This record gives sequence, C-alpha cells and structure tokens, in this order.
Amino acid sequence: PTSYGLEQNYPNPFNPLTVIRYSLPVGGLVTLKVYNVFGQEIATLVNETQDAGYKSASWDATNVPSGMYFYKITAGQFSDVKKMLMIK
Repeated sequence: PTSYGLEQNYPNPFNPLTVIRYSLPVGGLVTLKVYNVFGQEIATLVNETQDAGYKSASWDATNVPSGMYFYKITAGQFSDVKKMLMIK
C-alpha cells in the first residue's frame, strides 16, 4: 500500500461476526480498538507491531448488546474512526 487506510467493516450491519480491513504503508505499532457510543473501550482487536501490508482483524460481538459501535485505528501519526452496527 502507498498510504494508510481503514475500510468499512463487512458485513455492516452484522451479527455477531465482522471483519475490519486496513492497510499500512510502513511497519510499526498498530492498535485497533472497539468502543461503544459512550466512548468506553469494548475490545482491543490489535495491539502489536506489524509489517507493512494489507491486514484484517475480526470481531466476535456475541457477548455485547445490539447497537452502534465505533472502531479506531492508530498507526504512527495515522488515526481514523468508523462506525458499525450490531443487530441481534
């Protein structure tokens, strides 16, 4: 990849499993976290050093209630947030 990127999760809405894809032009520390509408952290999907490339992470939301959630990636100076909808 030539730039950082965070894609919309698929499927969206989902029940109970979804996949989040992202791209890294250079390696480094990557964090990918899920938050509820109150800003409380629900899950940490990625928290590690990764090589450059196209990546993905899955989230199993079996144990959380239906609703809107946000996922945020931080890698180097790059940061992005997107929303997703979990429907049971």
